[in-house]
Amino acid sequence: MIVLYNPPSSAGRKPVLPMSLLALGAVLEGIEPYVIVDGNLERDPEAAIERAVRDQGADILGVTVMPGPQLADATALLPRLKARHPGLTVVWGGYFPTQHFEVCLREPAVDWVIRGHGERTFVELVQRLRAGKDPQDLPGLAFRDAADGSIRTTGTAHIPHPNELPDFPYHAVDMARYPRRTFMGARTIAHHSSYGCPFFCNFCAVVNMVGGRWLSQSAERTAAVTERLVREWGVDAVEFYDNNFFVHEARTAEFAERIKPLGIGWWGESRIDTMLRYSDRTWELMRDSGLRMVFLGAESGSDETLKRMNKGGTASTAKTLEIAAKMRGYGIVPEMSFVMGNPPDPEADAESTMAFIRRVKEVNPATEVILYLYTPVPLSGELYEQAKAEGFAFPETLAGWVSDDWQEFAQRRSAVMPWLKDPLRRRLKEFEWVLNARYPTATDLGITPARRRILQVAAAWRYRLGVYAHPVELRALQRLLPYRRPETSGF
Repeated sequence: MIVLYNPPSSAGRKPVLPMSLLALGAVLEGIEPYVIVDGNLERDPEAAIERAVRDQGADILGVTVMPGPQLADATALLPRLKARHPGLTVVWGGYFPTQHFEVCLREPAVDWVIRGHGERTFVELVQRLRAGKDPQDLPGLAFRDAADGSIRTTGTAHIPHPNELPDFPYHAVDMARYPRRTFMGARTIAHHSSYGCPFFCNFCAVVNMVGGRWLSQSAERTAAVTERLVREWGVDAVEFYDNNFFVHEARTAEFAERIKPLGIGWWGESRIDTMLRYSDRTWELMRDSGLRMVFLGAESGSDETLKRMNKGGTASTAKTLEIAAKMRGYGIVPEMSFVMGNPPDPEADAESTMAFIRRVKEVNPATEVILYLYTPVPLSGELYEQAKAEGFAFPETLAGWVSDDWQEFAQRRSAVMPWLKDPLRRRLKEFEWVLNARYPTATDLGITPARRRILQVAAAWRYRLGVYAHPVELRALQRLLPYRRPETSGF
């Protein structure tokens, strides 16, 4: 038997469906018995894994690992499990092992790493291990060489076409525990309908996993899954966690038309320039089908920085303002992320982006603004090379990665990058305090209209005059009237 483990990562909110493990379960059906242990639901995940090993004879443990809380949990738990069960084969997969497989394999408790979209590779690895055959030539694998202990990799796995994979085995998890209340609906759940992204932004970890490829379920199949979620579990809103849901306009339009009768809300991620090419008819279909919000990587208030980010030849600040205005007309909220403090001149970069965010808010006050600090990914490109020149280096051990500073880094909130120092670091934080109070997020349902008004009035003079320094009154209000930010806690 195989245990598929999802380490806890929900940060106090209701957990998201563990889609990476459901994808593995889908290809294991009928081949190998498995059980999914979701650390976000289990009071004692280690005990649940222990029971599967001890009572059900599980001898392979597959772990999905994102940087941040999941990595910290897995790093602490697995050596204990391995000490009790030295014959347990441990396989890591996910974003973190794909990029940092050497760090993972320096931990003796990790036996194999799957790199990239590893559904097929994982199944073949299991089958070869069961048959006593050598799996070291499988694509998408990293391992310690049996001869000399050196760490080797066969690259990233081939991306399976989502349309050729089985549907998620929802029976393998307790579906009743996953729908949650969000701004889109009372019973919101997640789905993943496509793999990859066709662009090469050099600050994005997805590039390392897919190399510019994008493959999707058909509109018909995605709509059918959505309809099933509505029919069987009473879902009234869906978050599509695709890296880029809106790549193909015809697919988007067909999907929107198919789900219109369901009367649900939905959310997805896109490129600004992609959506600006959509026809008015497609925008009408998206609006009428219940599209509430789209996450868009605006990234910077500087066209020069966008160029260094390799955002593509058609990305520009002018297009960011254009999409903000367009979405206001259709009543669809733009949720825009901005990466602050980019080298080589983080001060100028930050000032231009703060000023630009104010322009975006003038065009569309409903725009949700998500602020991140620039954190490099191990990808060749101008930004990463500049970061290394400033003295940046990734930790070489898991112990380093789970330190407090690097936990913050993993969530793109770190303020310890070599190029980001006070007073700039403090000014960015103070700008965020003022912005968030002046425009409290619509995604936090815990903010009453009265609390929202108090925050807005308190921050109005600072925002109007651009006075961000020492917002002690806003920090006091945050303690009295706490509210969530979607970049740290989701919807």
